[in-house]
Amino acid sequence: MHELSIAQALIEQTAKVAAEKHAIRVPRIVVSVGTLSGVDPESLSAVFEMAAEGTIAQGAELVVEPVPAAIKCRSCKAVGQPSTPLFFCASCGSTDVELQAGRELYIKSVDIEVESESG
Repeated sequence: MHELSIAQALIEQTAKVAAEKHAIRVPRIVVSVGTLSGVDPESLSAVFEMAAEGTIAQGAELVVEPVPAAIKCRSCKAVGQPSTPLFFCASCGSTDVELQAGRELYIKSVDIEVESESG
């Protein structure tokens, strides 16, 4: 299950951001996951809690935002969503298309809490 290694990498990157900002807690992490990335959002969410245990991300909410696949036709320049597994232009029927979106996997945002100085 490669989702575990992905969850661990997300936590490592989050820990770096948290350390740079002197965070005391990370309550929420938002990730964008393309529908063609090969990552199962449910599996990622399921292993995230276990991977975060004992880290600054322990107890954090993981929000997975799906990114639908998008193609651009090289023939007619139309942009649309492919009907997988065959990618073809819905406008002109051409199979000469370029994948524009759907393979993403990145951290979109990390919410952090820092200790107040007034305190």
